[in-house]
Order: sequence, then C-alpha cells, then structure tokens
Amino acid sequence: MLDPMAQKGLDKFAQFLPDDFEIATSRSRAPADQLEAIKGATFVITADVPVTAEMMEVGAAHGLKGVHKWGVGYDNIDCERAREVGVRVMRTTGSNAVMVAETTLALMLALQRNIVRGHVGLQKGEWLKGSLGETSMRLTGKTIGLIGLGYIGKQVARLLRGFDCEVIYTKRTPISAEEAQELRARLVTLDELIETSDVISLHCALTDETADMINKESIARMKPGSILINTARGGLVNENDLAEAVESGHLRGAAVDVFPVEPIAADHRFVGVDRIIITPHVGAISADAYADNVKRMVHNMVCVAKGEEPPAFDTLV
Repeated sequence: MLDPMAQKGLDKFAQFLPDDFEIATSRSRAPADQLEAIKGATFVITADVPVTAEMMEVGAAHGLKGVHKWGVGYDNIDCERAREVGVRVMRTTGSNAVMVAETTLALMLALQRNIVRGHVGLQKGEWLKGSLGETSMRLTGKTIGLIGLGYIGKQVARLLRGFDCEVIYTKRTPISAEEAQELRARLVTLDELIETSDVISLHCALTDETADMINKESIARMKPGSILINTARGGLVNENDLAEAVESGHLRGAAVDVFPVEPIAADHRFVGVDRIIITPHVGAISADAYADNVKRMVHNMVCVAKGEEPPAFDTLV
C-alpha cells in the first residue's frame, strides 16, 4: 500500500485477501520510502501517491507484477513506463460513479441554496436568513453543463432528471441518440457550454489538453452569476483565477473536492473564500462501498498473479 495506512486499515483490507497474500504499507510518502516499499512488492496499490517511471523500473527489477489504482483516475501512474517494463496497471472502472455523482449534486445544492454559509453563520451565532435568502437560487430548471460524460457524468445527468434541468454536455465521442434521450442530455460545443450554463461541472480526465482548462480566459466567458463544481481532477482548474472570479462576484460560487497538491496547505488560496466550498477529496469515498471495491481490486490482482488476464474494463496496461 503506497499511501501510508494505519494498522487498523491494513487489518481491515487484509480480511479480503487470499491466504497466500499479505499486505504492508509504505512508511511515508517520501520518495525513498516509496522506492523501498515497491522493492518488496508483487503488487502495489495507490490512491494518490504518484507511481513514477523510476518506481516502475525499480519495481519491475524486483518482481513487481502490477499496480492497482484505488479508484478510477490514473494520472498519478506512469502507464507508458509500466507498459515498457511489463507491469500491469489496473483500476476499478466506474466503481465510484454513484458516490462522486451524489457528491456533485450535493455541492450544487449547497451552493445554490446557501447551505454551508447558513450553517457557518449559525455556528458563529449569526442569523443570516435575510441576506442568504436574497442570494439563494433554485437548481430546478437551470442549465447544467457537464464537461465530460463518462460513468460519473452520466450518473450526474440521471440524478438531475428529478430537477427538470436542461443538461448539456461536451465529450470527444458523443453518446448514442438512445442514451442521450434516456439521460435528457444534449451535445454542444465547449464554447456554448461555457457561455450558456448556470452550473458547470467537470467530469473529464486530466491530460495535457485539459490541464488548466478553467482559467481566467474561460471563466471570463462564463455567465455572470454561474457556479463551478470540480469533483474530477484539481489540475483542470487554475486555482488563483477561480478564487479571483468568485471574490469579484463574476461567479456566484464554486465547490472543489480535488486539488493539484493534496493534502492542501493551511494557507491554500481557497481557504477563507466565503463562497468556495472545499472538501478533502472525499467524493469517491463511501463506507458502504468499501467491501465491494476491495474485493474487486483483489480479484484483479489475483488474476494477474495466476497468469490470467484481469477484466478488460479494469485493465489500463
């Protein structure tokens, strides 16, 4: 386990392992400790810790067979080097879609209905009914723009059907007409989505093409008073540009669950910004989904250990 884990967590995970498997964790996130951990491993699991080209090389030289992502997004794994040195890379495709979609919807509602601001006010002894009522908005009937429509984006669209929203989306490969009808989602250009959405929600992968796609220029083209939700990847957004847009009032608010560097520093740019909700990358986590996700990871690794192919939909390399 490359992400340092307490013994209690290791024991919980170990319940799902075959008798001939054992689990250990890295001492810390320091590169030297990560390299030491990978030397003795047949498989490594990473949630957020980067698995670099050097780690792939060292691991392969010491018998590493596979790297498993705990989750879905794999921008922290050097898949190209893994392929070159013969290390399998796997993930649990779609496993977090419901959780992230529910988190996304919750953040939309929290911003539109001023839920967090009202809660914080009461904790401080402030009754903000009047001022918050003047700035609260309905989610029902709004235009929601989804940048990316994979497993998570589609689940968000399904949840939004109950709010009679107009859902528009942008995606490199459009979904079928039948699925679009089921989701009540309409394909538009990225420019149209940015310029016409009341709520923009990010559900795309972090690539060289999408890095910093939400920046001063794109934010300036967003509707005044719109909001941004990011439960995808921190690197999609220029954090300073977003903070300035919220502080200036151009955007009504933003909600962010993911950051380029995690955990964030105490003086992070978003800390203290009144209308930016920040959460510690918890969108994909749910206690009642833990067992299913761990069993699936273990199954994939057991397949590789036996010399068998893991399920294609979970295989990256």
